[in-house]
Amino acid sequence: MTGPVTSNDVLSELRAALAPHGVFLRGVVGFAEEEAPVLTDGQPAKSVALLGNVGGSIWPAFQCWRDGRPDRGGENPLDRWSKAVIEPVAQYLGATAYFPSDPPWQPFQQWAMRAEGLQPSPLGILIHPQYGLWHGYRGALGFERELAATIPANQSHACDYCRDKPCLSSCPANAILADGFQITPCRTHLKTRQGEAGCLSTGCIARNACPVGAEHRYPVEQLHFHMAALNL
Repeated sequence: MTGPVTSNDVLSELRAALAPHGVFLRGVVGFAEEEAPVLTDGQPAKSVALLGNVGGSIWPAFQCWRDGRPDRGGENPLDRWSKAVIEPVAQYLGATAYFPSDPPWQPFQQWAMRAEGLQPSPLGILIHPQYGLWHGYRGALGFERELAATIPANQSHACDYCRDKPCLSSCPANAILADGFQITPCRTHLKTRQGEAGCLSTGCIARNACPVGAEHRYPVEQLHFHMAALNL
């Protein structure tokens, strides 16, 4: 590549490096110095690129990685896989990698709302107009340079147009209320026989009931993996 490296060049390389793993560039946030996360060298980042899955996009690559290890990835295998995929890309691009699993805790949900214009669902998960509740953020890269920030399209909140709100009525633990998600009744239910046979086996029933982006629902194996990771 000749000539100055542009924002588009960096983002194109980022997309190309992560595509084989099912990880997508979800958006870019620009920062003023006083609100910016800190880079490895102690300087404030000027831009952060959010990285994550859409639907079950990461599952084949993650399963392949896990199957190739005697310890099946050990403790917190999805976090370990995310770092194995993202950290080499960060090093190659001269960026700082941030992960939801690591302190200092970065405001991933706030970044996502800025980058993609998303809003929380009653479950607390940010709901995407296309992917519904079936997406996630596996990491982010901080850059010392300004990249083209994502400008979210003006979009309405999907939950406002959901008349029946099946996520509220289908939860067997009555843990999802209009004013928020209640952790204690959810976890109590999951320890019962009904909870083991239902949500723990096939994924959160209330999440599965959401009609938005239902075609992007995670495969059953992935749903079971995420529920098992709760370590009740």
